[in-house]
Amino acid sequence: MEKDMTKGSPMKLILGFAVPLLFGLIFQQFYSMVDAVIVGHYLGVNALASVGATGSVNFLIIGFCMGICSGFGIPIAQEFGAKHDEALRRYVANSVWLSIIFSVGVTVTVSLLCRQILRLMRTPENIIEGSYSYIIVIFLGIPVVFLYNMTAAILRSLGDSRTPVVFLVMAALLNIVLDYVCIVVISMGVAGAAVATVISQAIAGLSCLIYMRKKFTILTFTPEERKWNGNYAGKLCSMGVPMGLQYSITAIGSVILQSSVNGIDSNAVAAVTAGGKVSMLLVCPFDAMGSTMATYGGQNVGAGNLERVDRGLKSCTLLGFLYSMIALGGVYLFGKHLLLLFLDAGETQIIANAFSFLQINALFYFPLALVNIIRFLIQGMGFSRLAVFAGAFEMLARALAGFLLVPHFGFSAVRFANPLAWIFADIFLIPAFFFVRKKLAGILNRQKESV
Repeated sequence: MEKDMTKGSPMKLILGFAVPLLFGLIFQQFYSMVDAVIVGHYLGVNALASVGATGSVNFLIIGFCMGICSGFGIPIAQEFGAKHDEALRRYVANSVWLSIIFSVGVTVTVSLLCRQILRLMRTPENIIEGSYSYIIVIFLGIPVVFLYNMTAAILRSLGDSRTPVVFLVMAALLNIVLDYVCIVVISMGVAGAAVATVISQAIAGLSCLIYMRKKFTILTFTPEERKWNGNYAGKLCSMGVPMGLQYSITAIGSVILQSSVNGIDSNAVAAVTAGGKVSMLLVCPFDAMGSTMATYGGQNVGAGNLERVDRGLKSCTLLGFLYSMIALGGVYLFGKHLLLLFLDAGETQIIANAFSFLQINALFYFPLALVNIIRFLIQGMGFSRLAVFAGAFEMLARALAGFLLVPHFGFSAVRFANPLAWIFADIFLIPAFFFVRKKLAGILNRQKESV
């Protein structure tokens, strides 16, 4: 069902929109978490490190694809808020054409370069074959990444954050079964985890597509509206490509950092993998808040109501702060127990390093909350290109850690790389929001005067 976020209590709207997204993100993490749990327990620590060593390059490529899809959703949300149904449908149609083009191009390119990328990242020789067999399957599944994320972005732009979650939960449960079958029963090794992920996401994407076609009458296209249109495609690219690049630029820093971790040893890779998996689950609420603010900002800017944008930002920031405190307490109380999902209790040194990594990250969760809330809000307000610079600041911080700190201080420096990146991003994003707010206010005032 469509949801208009231009009316009503911002806090209630944000919570109502973000909670289903949160459940979806948590189950989405199960894709990678279940992979890691089964791989770690059934195939061993080297296999876990093989999957973990691909994490940053996975984020680099898959994040680019997801960012593009999220960006395509912004003009759709703005036209929905402005009640321009014909323009909305044209944006949807052209986003489909662009998704096909991008998915084919990205899949071919990264699949051909996959092994070279792993070698450039200094992936240890004892795990590089496992890393390759895992990530090549993930890369070949890029078209289904576009399928799910594009359909989910369209549904969210129309105010429906629940339906993509329902299908994602279904896919996550299927992923658990397929992980066990592919890894334990069929003995496909780490490639089996990737196969399970791709199949599950394909089913989630097809389910969203079928539902969207049947339930949303606003998406009943005329033949003319279905056609490729350069103007609409250009606007979509101006939103989507910067968002994709933002993910990728951020991930470049992660790749540099991962390369430094790889250069320590495979035990360090396993520690960061396990700690990172737990942290990624805990920060799902921040991702949900970010996606919510992109839609909230897009609809309210489309409606020309900046005062509601301000109120929404205040409400979401409060939620971010409260959850940061809860997550911090959870890490200190239950962090080691969560790490045992991925690691054997006998791996005492790896567990100690992973827990230290997790603790330091948790201390800086509120700066991460601000990164997600403000960055996505700026994007929803139509300034995707500006938000790219936040990714550049994150990249700079992780590169600084990877090139200068880790070689001198080892694993101790790895623990502080993410917090440093989040603080760098906030230094840019907070003044950037006030710049965007002021610029939009001037545009809206000129529009009112000309009427």
